[in-house]
Amino acid sequence: MRTHAVAIVGSGPSGFYAAGALLDAEDPPVRVDMFDRLATPWGLVRAGVAPDHPKIKSVSTQYEKIAAQPGFRFFGHVCLGEDVTVDELLERYDAVIYAVGSQTERRLGIPGEDRLGSLASVDFVGWYNGHPDYADLEPDLGASRAVVIGAGNVALDVARMLLLTEDELRGTDTADHAVDVLTASGVREVVVCGRRGPAEAAFTTTELRELDDLPGLAVVVDPAQVPDAAGDADLPKATRRNVELFRKWADRGDGTGDRRMEFRFLRSPVAILGDGEDGPVTGVELGINRLETDDEGRVRPVDTGERETLECGVLLRAVGYRGVALPGVPFDEATGTIPHTEGRIEGREREYVVGWIKRGPTGIIGTNRKDANETVRGLLADLAAGTREDATIASAEEVEQWLSQRCPDLVDLDGWEAIDAHERAAGQDGGRPRRKVVDRTAFMALVREQARAQ
Repeated sequence: MRTHAVAIVGSGPSGFYAAGALLDAEDPPVRVDMFDRLATPWGLVRAGVAPDHPKIKSVSTQYEKIAAQPGFRFFGHVCLGEDVTVDELLERYDAVIYAVGSQTERRLGIPGEDRLGSLASVDFVGWYNGHPDYADLEPDLGASRAVVIGAGNVALDVARMLLLTEDELRGTDTADHAVDVLTASGVREVVVCGRRGPAEAAFTTTELRELDDLPGLAVVVDPAQVPDAAGDADLPKATRRNVELFRKWADRGDGTGDRRMEFRFLRSPVAILGDGEDGPVTGVELGINRLETDDEGRVRPVDTGERETLECGVLLRAVGYRGVALPGVPFDEATGTIPHTEGRIEGREREYVVGWIKRGPTGIIGTNRKDANETVRGLLADLAAGTREDATIASAEEVEQWLSQRCPDLVDLDGWEAIDAHERAAGQDGGRPRRKVVDRTAFMALVREQARAQ
């Protein structure tokens, strides 16, 4: 039985979990080539997880172990649709898995959304995490108050990052350019607005509890917006813990501290305000909601018609991520995902999908393991039952030669490891996990230096 070859497009958690499951297979045996348009792997673990959450980022050690297995190769700076096509991959591999995640934002669809100072969380998160696409963002953080729209962990991450002290930032792998701007920031108050109530918010309890560990941070909640304790018994365990935290903060009052994070519930943005049509953000108009339960038992916010205006100099939109269509791959515009049945792309042979581009931006990092295993089970079954046993596919050497011709800035696993070692060494003097390289030219200088040293 020959060894089958599978290409994985995308190198985030779902891609690595899929790679691990494939490499563990013995019947049939599989080798894996992983592609990414960036020079660096790990997806949102590197460019999405908040820098002050090193324990979450430590999952990357699992991916390093997968990458070290025989039969695994990494190829960075390879963009599907520009450098290579779907058809070219299918000519060279028995199967292709798309693991590209959700790469853009969900829009609010309200007036003023594109004003200067109104920022998508995906851009802001990428900026402080050193994603090359967002290194030149240059947010203006001179105002004393920022508003974050959203009630999930990403909203909480960006709110917290805006309020960390210089000492707290300098101990993380926050990109240098972001550390400088955040340290000089004038923001001392962040208001986090959610359209429903505390019981419906998507924050995890662990992330909420961390707020009490930040010295000098006052957490503020309006008691009138927190459900009465009499209803706690009817809530799921995790939800009850969240509500108890919000109730504790509400009972505490405004608290004391030189920085302030306020949660305002039952608030939906209806317009982002500023001077004229193109002036920068000066505030946000919020619609005040009430909650109603529909016939299917879902709690929904309903606009009461009441309005309030909240002044601010910067506004972060953190209402969710959305997938982007890949050239030559089916795409459902309504859901922002690739249509599939248990990971098999509908209407296509030998093409599969995992992760957020499969199921939408839901779950935590570990959710991707089960998701990837489902897809890989189907893929392996298809390989075992298929008619490609005698098919001619490109050898590993032929693939590498082909990519080297197509991609002059190709980064292989040795190149990434050279970048990784440089970043870790650069962070040691300051007691940081790493100091990130964010520029393609700098990436390639390190890769070429490593190649000359071999």
